[in-house]
Amino acid sequence: ALWPAAAVEVHTSREVDAVNGTNLRLKCTFSSSSPISQHLSVTWNFQSEDLSSHEPVFYYLKEPYKLSAGRFKERVTWDGNIERNDVSIVIWNLQPTDNGTFTCQVKNPPDVDGTIGEVRLRVVQKVHFSEIHFLAVAIGSACVLMIIVVTVVIICRHHRKKVQVKKIEVADTEL
Repeated sequence: ALWPAAAVEVHTSREVDAVNGTNLRLKCTFSSSSPISQHLSVTWNFQSEDLSSHEPVFYYLKEPYKLSAGRFKERVTWDGNIERNDVSIVIWNLQPTDNGTFTCQVKNPPDVDGTIGEVRLRVVQKVHFSEIHFLAVAIGSACVLMIIVVTVVIICRHHRKKVQVKKIEVADTEL
């Protein structure tokens, strides 16, 4: 009989665009067939676009460890929550030299094999108009339109009520 293989599945976005000089949360979550171990480890690495360098970004084992050297020294902070299977990090002050692929690897003994999450980061000078921006504009416009319609309805009702009150006053004076 075949036993199911114990493995960790890691989930990340495939590609992320971010504006030069901003901060970015690189989200990474995982699922494991075993309960969370005291020996769970998280390793974030970076591979530049030109494939010239492969370097560590962040490491977690029982607690977050900051880098003592490299391009990400003092620029990466832990933003995860192990109990929620979240092992995300934040990269501060993004630079064009940060273009490349970030990998997120989780080991949860005895689950030490499994997928490695990869996120391709593209640092841009400014944000391009995207579907998300279009959606935000559409939702914002719909909200403004609804506010205008509700305001007009309230004003019309108020005006109608005033007219009815005047008609009643006129009718009372005629009696």
